[in-house]
Amino acid sequence: MKKFWNFIQNEDTSETELLFNGPISEDTWWGDEVTPALFRDELAKVSGNLTVWLNSPGGDVFAASQIYSMLKNHKGKVTVKIDGIAASAASVVAMAGDETLIAPTALMMIHDPSTSAMGNKADMEKAIELLEEVKESIINAYETKSHLSRNKIAKLMSDETWLNAKKAHEMCFVDGILFAEKKKPFPSEEEKEPDENEKKENSLTAMTYSKSKNLSAFLSKVSASAESVTGTPIDQLEKRLALLKY
Repeated sequence: MKKFWNFIQNEDTSETELLFNGPISEDTWWGDEVTPALFRDELAKVSGNLTVWLNSPGGDVFAASQIYSMLKNHKGKVTVKIDGIAASAASVVAMAGDETLIAPTALMMIHDPSTSAMGNKADMEKAIELLEEVKESIINAYETKSHLSRNKIAKLMSDETWLNAKKAHEMCFVDGILFAEKKKPFPSEEEKEPDENEKKENSLTAMTYSKSKNLSAFLSKVSASAESVTGTPIDQLEKRLALLKY
């Protein structure tokens, strides 16, 4: 038996973390009672919240199924964080989170279960029947998390669908994206800083307005001055000059 999981204590948060880094059991849990019991015993020692870090290409569907059930049964909050890939059976484990988050660069993949079989026609038919039931059981987990229709999920599985972080979030296979910051709102037109071209244009406009205003003001003053000028009429000036001559 080879362990494919690891429980650690986070020194910063004092909470327990469960790490999956690699295949979900290279050996099937079908008929295996020892390995599931070991995982269950280690999980039972965890009190409080649990963070599951998931980076796995998949593996044994029966192991994934049992791990899913055990995590769903955990008393504390289970937060699953997909930091690499959650493909095939690993995507089933991801559905166990009370909150499931995915890194911006991570991927999910869902597809139809597969197996190898040998024997006669009856054996092949039995294998096909088993695969159909396994698919339905996996759809149960996806449906509970995403609330997509069973037909939609079945089609995605048949097409072997790869999902980036945004797509997985849009389809509600995950609840959020890790490290996502709130986008800053765009400034309103009043708050926008004008660019250099706008500044030059505004400056030229201001200069044009200023010249126009100055010219208008000057002309109005000249006009006002001309209208307000008072002095000796020309005929009286001529008489005064004539008197000066004598």
